[in-house]
Amino acid sequence: MTKKELSVGELSRRSGLPISTLHFYERRGLIASERTSANHRVYRREILRRVTVIKIAQSAGIPLAEISEALSQLPRDAPPDTRDWERIAENWHDDLTRRIELLTALRDKMAMCIGCGCLSVKRCPLVNADDHLAKDGPGARLL
Repeated sequence: MTKKELSVGELSRRSGLPISTLHFYERRGLIASERTSANHRVYRREILRRVTVIKIAQSAGIPLAEISEALSQLPRDAPPDTRDWERIAENWHDDLTRRIELLTALRDKMAMCIGCGCLSVKRCPLVNADDHLAKDGPGARLL
């Protein structure tokens, strides 16, 4: 028979997050605990999935305010179902796609710049995209 609740220590071990982070999430309203008769915090087992979603979303650069907004749409009285999670993913899809495109463009420009040798922020296509010498190719042009 499985336990229905996890202690804060168990949630910390299972999620890989420090207890202080879990308390921070709780203060921000991202997760919720209940209190035992001994006044100890316990978390419903489905909170572990919420914590995992928070960790993944944060690693993708989604701000906590947006994560909080998305999680506020999940049911409080029952475990979220597949449709609930799909709705969150759909809400984040366009923003994540835009971020991926921006990061890919940044990566590609950085790779081009690393070997250019200009050593000048004034002529760097990353900083100064309208550089009129850029059409002549990478590298120093005014030597």
